[in-house]
Amino acid sequence: MRFLPLFLMVVFLIGCSKGSVERKENLVFEDRFEREELGTDWLDTGGNYKIVNGELRAQGSRNKPLWLNKKLPRNAKISFTARSMSPAVDIKVEVFGDGKSRAKKLSYNATSYVVILGGWNNSRSIIARMDEHGDDRKVRKEPKGVVGKRYNFVVSRKGKKFTWSLDGEKFLEMNDPKPLEGPGHEHFAFNNWMSEVYFDDVLIFEL
Repeated sequence: MRFLPLFLMVVFLIGCSKGSVERKENLVFEDRFEREELGTDWLDTGGNYKIVNGELRAQGSRNKPLWLNKKLPRNAKISFTARSMSPAVDIKVEVFGDGKSRAKKLSYNATSYVVILGGWNNSRSIIARMDEHGDDRKVRKEPKGVVGKRYNFVVSRKGKKFTWSLDGEKFLEMNDPKPLEGPGHEHFAFNNWMSEVYFDDVLIFEL
């Protein structure tokens, strides 16, 4: 090895590094919404989700999620883009839920970690463990969400740590001593209350 030219050693080391990353993050699901219908990968619980010009559109869903039928790995990273066209912003997803729950009348009890950017009329962003109004939620009041801005969300869980990054920067984090896992906590969903929101470029990795 020590007799190799320097540039060959660099190429070898870069190749090893890329291989290590690929082994640690295995792509298990991808959806770019480049079609007309949602298809069988998704379960619409009554929120009237639609594909519009290659994006998933949600508006007025009133806590009736769009659940991904495929189960998440125990340790997973989910990447997607999202933008809100409403002053209230209110971009919302659920991670590690039961894959079927929805609001009945006005009440809704999440089975998941709930991630919201610019909720409550763009006054706060949160990670919550099932109860988005609970005292144990993690809250950030700044920066406010920007109407029309396309954000890159990355949410992940490894071990007992749940992390949310926004546009490549860590945004909020929750350490959960009793992680939501196993039956009843294996699915991802897009959710919505009233704001007009668009989602795209979903990538799910096993960590």
